[in-house]
Amino acid sequence: MEQNSTSGGRLSAQVRAKLPELRDTETRVARVVLDQGAALVHLSVSDVAALAGTAPSTVVRACQRLGFRGFQEVKIEAARQAAPPPPPPPDDPAARALAEAVRASRDALDGVAATLDPTVLSAAADAFHAAPRVVVAAAGLSVAVALDAAYRLRALGCVVDAPADPLTAQLAAAQLPPDGVCLAISHTGATRTTVDTARRARRAGAAVVALTSYARSPLSETSTHVLVAGGQDLVFGLETSASRIAHLAAVDALTHTLMALRPETARHHLDLSADITADHAY
Repeated sequence: MEQNSTSGGRLSAQVRAKLPELRDTETRVARVVLDQGAALVHLSVSDVAALAGTAPSTVVRACQRLGFRGFQEVKIEAARQAAPPPPPPPDDPAARALAEAVRASRDALDGVAATLDPTVLSAAADAFHAAPRVVVAAAGLSVAVALDAAYRLRALGCVVDAPADPLTAQLAAAQLPPDGVCLAISHTGATRTTVDTARRARRAGAAVVALTSYARSPLSETSTHVLVAGGQDLVFGLETSASRIAHLAAVDALTHTLMALRPETARHHLDLSADITADHAY
């Protein structure tokens, strides 16, 4: 059980998003970082090596593989992210559930800034800006994010297809032109129908933008641009809703970046959207 699971959301998200890329000994180091949380500031590199059952050099290498310059930078991030201990959970089950849901969502949003690379975000927006057609694919609970993304992209002037049926989605992806884009959304990055749709798009020569919670997955391996938003190992039952909140934030960032690339086109289509919405309001 992690000692500081409510603190260091950014550090925790960055570490978890990179876990699938690590070797066995490096994974043990990453687990120590997660378990210790803010208490990491009191440990030396030798202390962490002992806890992980490995050598100090492996600790340094693991920190570098996690995206830090070394162990000292991890300690600085842990200290920066440290938060005061949370109040004891309420006795009322509903109040406790609300507190846990809000905490999980807050941690997920904190993690987005740590895992979503602005350079990749910009490259993905460029791809959407140039694409004559976009296919959005998702399954299960990620469908809600896909529908939001499809609407937002369409409201900025993109020609978007978001088939509900996975076989139709694969057909649409296979028919994309070489300068088209498939936006594939999956929390785990391992949903077969979504991965298969992304692979169809790649075979057609189109770009694939993946929106996922983990840096290494079957989906990320077949994608041209990987937007990592999440990676938290949250309370059972809350991880899916928190990941959707993180993914919705990533969609916001993506569409705002795209809007900056096509201000006049975006304004025209946003005005159309506003007019249609007004016509359907009392």
